[in-house]
Amino acid sequence: MAKAKIITLVVLSILMVVIVAQNTETVETRILFFTVAMPRALLLMLTFVIGLIVGLAGAVAVVGRDKKSA
Repeated sequence: MAKAKIITLVVLSILMVVIVAQNTETVETRILFFTVAMPRALLLMLTFVIGLIVGLAGAVAVVGRDKKSA
């Protein structure tokens, strides 16, 4: 089971790298009250990393809650 998770993570990471490499144009992004110009690849990578961090934090919170109730 652990190998399947690792393989899935590697495949998704490679897919993410390919998608980022194909999107190098500069785009303007509004973040709250600011407008930021950055390459689309950087925007995609930041979105991916933020999603990864939020997902891991959620998983840690759920596992921590399950251990307390057991």
